[in-house]
Amino acid sequence: MVLNPVISKLSGKLVVLASSSPRRLEILTNVKHLKTPDIVIGADTIVTIDGLILEKPRDKQDAYRMLSRLSGKEHSVCTGVAIVLYEETEYQTIDFYEETRVKFADLSETMLWDYIDSGEPMDKAGGYGIQALGGMLVEYIHGDFLNVVGFPLNRFCKQLDLLFNPELASNEVVHTDVRSGSAVPPVTSRGPMNLVIEKVHTDDLKRIIELMDGFKASKALFTASKMRVFDLLQKRPGLEGAEVARGLQASLKGTLCLLEACVSLGLLERKQGGVYENSRLSQRFLVSDSPSSLLGYMAHSDETVWKLFSHLETSVREGTNLQAKVSAQTTNDLFQVMYSDDERKLRFMKAMHGIAEVAGPAVITAFDLSRFKTACDLGGCTGSMAHGLAKAYPRMSVTVYDLPSVVELSGTFCPPGLDNRVSFVAGDFFKDRLPKADLYILARILHDWTDDKVHALLSKISDACTPGCGLLVSEIFLDRDRTGPSQGLLQALGLGPGKQRSAGEYGALLESHGFTVSHIAHTDSLLDALLCIKD
Repeated sequence: MVLNPVISKLSGKLVVLASSSPRRLEILTNVKHLKTPDIVIGADTIVTIDGLILEKPRDKQDAYRMLSRLSGKEHSVCTGVAIVLYEETEYQTIDFYEETRVKFADLSETMLWDYIDSGEPMDKAGGYGIQALGGMLVEYIHGDFLNVVGFPLNRFCKQLDLLFNPELASNEVVHTDVRSGSAVPPVTSRGPMNLVIEKVHTDDLKRIIELMDGFKASKALFTASKMRVFDLLQKRPGLEGAEVARGLQASLKGTLCLLEACVSLGLLERKQGGVYENSRLSQRFLVSDSPSSLLGYMAHSDETVWKLFSHLETSVREGTNLQAKVSAQTTNDLFQVMYSDDERKLRFMKAMHGIAEVAGPAVITAFDLSRFKTACDLGGCTGSMAHGLAKAYPRMSVTVYDLPSVVELSGTFCPPGLDNRVSFVAGDFFKDRLPKADLYILARILHDWTDDKVHALLSKISDACTPGCGLLVSEIFLDRDRTGPSQGLLQALGLGPGKQRSAGEYGALLESHGFTVSHIAHTDSLLDALLCIKD
């Protein structure tokens, strides 16, 4: 074979493969006939997308989250390799990485779960193996196929040649980063065996910079949303920068900078001729008339949450609620503050409506709720979840129960062709009697309140339930070890009166009030879900 002259140089040496991967062992075994030598080869492969590193999935649900994230997108597979050649008391090392770009096809739910159920994703970085069934998920690759399998054999052989023929180093064809096109030379060193060389990992540096610049990206997103950049380009796609500036009645320089920033964030696309169009991401979430529009949540984040978090350091030092730092009111009741004036109340309702429109379908369909004929959405705000339930379950009637000031504005959000199976009742679920129902719903409610308030509310619901009644709780469920997800833990930084919990903690809480947990669903959407049944 072509690589034999290189591989044959290992003959008679003791080679140690510092890896547990059976795929790397197979690749190396297939290309050499060796006794064991004086070389250590270490390698590890990661899959990265959107600045995130995808390791081996913990379980099927984790595999689903990974593969859903990769669906329809291009991602990087990077393998880092270190070769150490020992010569008596000295050593020589080369370390390098190889990157291959892989594009997944758009994957249906059926294809995703068929692949996950095969068991193949569970021991593989990124949740797939391109050399086996996972190959059916791949639309194309750019780079070394074996690198995606787990070991960049071609590059490895070139580096071996450098180790045994140092005079070739000046003629080395260096690695090319497939994203930037820039040359990346290998790192080589010589020295005593006890010398430790620490190499800065470029992905780590990239991640830190992304975190440092995250507030700039958020503000660019909020500003473009507030100025209706995405609405303008939805109505008039293919505008030049000057035309966008005129449409926004903004400066040309500022508009161009904002447009370019949005392109870099994946919110816009710049087409041939320098014209701009909305990306698929912005068409789905950032356009006013999209069913999944999050513009209301953007406005709430910009006008309220952004200001709250500017006081984070003081709040952390003092252990005080962020809301108390910016509000003249001395109350721990979040909703008393949010509903203190009509403008703030409507903005908050629009934010909650957007979240419910995006997360609701996953929560509503997480379990079969067809056995319940009547439901009551406590704190149901605009009725988004209620209308979704009525649509998914034609025999179910749903009552939205919320404060009188909220019910007054609910008509603003009613969808066309209002379903008469959805009704609104005004009241305070802490003070007033609850409507009767077979199923009660608490979506984004429990995390806002103190333990005393939570126990009081759950006790009240339990008293209203007969055996067999259901309670559907939808929140961001923290991991058992409280290391994620970051969305829930960052929300907890508001230091409000309530707290974020894991699914297990919510389950224990509900069981203490006479409910038995029936099902738990990590939806991979904005909210997770838990269904329990009254004993």
